[in-house]
Amino acid sequence: MSDPFPFPPEATREMLNWTEQRIADGPDPTHGAQGFAALEPVLGGSITAKGMGADRAFDLFTQTIVPSTRPFGHPTSLSFVASAPSRAALSFDAALGAAGIFAGNWDGGAGAIHAENQALRWIADLAGWPDSAGGVFVAGGTLGNLSALHAAREWHRRQSRRRDRGAILCSSEAHSSIRAVARVMDADVIVVDANDTGRMSAGAAARHVPPNCFAIVANGGATNCGAVDDIAGLADLAREKGLWLHVDGAYGGAALADPAMRKAFDGIERADSLIVDPHKWLFAPYDSCALIYRDAGHGAAAHGQQAVYLDTVDKTHWNPSDYALHLTRRARGLPLWYALAVHGTEAYAKAIATTRKVAEEIAAGLATMPGIELLLGPQLTVILFRPTRMSEDQMVAWAEGHRRSGALLCLPTRWRGEMVFRLCIVNAETRPTEVLSTLRTLTR
Repeated sequence: MSDPFPFPPEATREMLNWTEQRIADGPDPTHGAQGFAALEPVLGGSITAKGMGADRAFDLFTQTIVPSTRPFGHPTSLSFVASAPSRAALSFDAALGAAGIFAGNWDGGAGAIHAENQALRWIADLAGWPDSAGGVFVAGGTLGNLSALHAAREWHRRQSRRRDRGAILCSSEAHSSIRAVARVMDADVIVVDANDTGRMSAGAAARHVPPNCFAIVANGGATNCGAVDDIAGLADLAREKGLWLHVDGAYGGAALADPAMRKAFDGIERADSLIVDPHKWLFAPYDSCALIYRDAGHGAAAHGQQAVYLDTVDKTHWNPSDYALHLTRRARGLPLWYALAVHGTEAYAKAIATTRKVAEEIAAGLATMPGIELLLGPQLTVILFRPTRMSEDQMVAWAEGHRRSGALLCLPTRWRGEMVFRLCIVNAETRPTEVLSTLRTLTR
């Protein structure tokens, strides 16, 4: 029988050669984003009845698709929480795709799942969690938060025997995904005002706990300001009220690996669930979120699926599909495992400490720069500052010019109602002198 999808070996070699060069060179920092009007004439007719062949299709990818995307992995990409994957993790991700591993259950992905669990165990150990801890790698922080908070409500319902929709208590600096998750779950959100540094205290939270609350969400590094909430105090409050404590460490949880920042997370050993995104500050490629429960049984009780076509699945082993809102999954935690195995955990601690020192050096430079007001930071590795002689329109124009040129991706955000600039350092190859040189153009 003929192959319905013939593909020449030389096309595979071309892809591998391009991949090797891309990993070696890194991304081009310039951003050539094009709108629909520019892309449609090139890509609009790419899917046809007869196809265009491997060469032409790959040319579209390398010459049109990739240049029209923003390269967040570059050392000057310092807005949002960019990804800075290591070459080891990127290389392995290419191999992982070729392996075609189904990692939803032990039957299909035993070795991959065991290796992923080693990486999860490393994070759980950083949090000081017992042997009962475990979880799964999911696509991103939003799915991680949703899965953890669904498990929280199911746990609370078993404990309290209440079946109401419930409420989630969080900081005013909580990630937008918490509100999105609450909408999906049909739960209320109770927002507690953070203090001047963006931190939610246990005292403030205690004044707002509603009768139908089932979970408290603590920031383990707020996206907009880097704040870490009073996790120890919130753990006390959760225990007192019979609530689940979830730590959203999608960005900041990686700081657990740096002894200088670990103290900010005191109390996390008593939290019930935690997320950390390896594609943020653990130098892994997209897309990966480590979701961990201090007692993995609570995750399985909430998420384990039952069906006649699943009866043959071996329930005596670890099946990742039981721990989050998914069934089919790729082994997206393996690039982190591979890079950890290659470089060792000490290299990770050193790299994260390096980003902290880079952030401290940039903040120190901003503090001495005339016409710049350093507002906050670094908190973990987030810095907020404002050019005092610029209008909002001028700030937007400055940011747009520098992101298009590739000199620096530093975009405006808002802090206490005022437009400010924000930097978030997660790339150990970011050079403070280069960043400060560009930032000095704000004062000219």
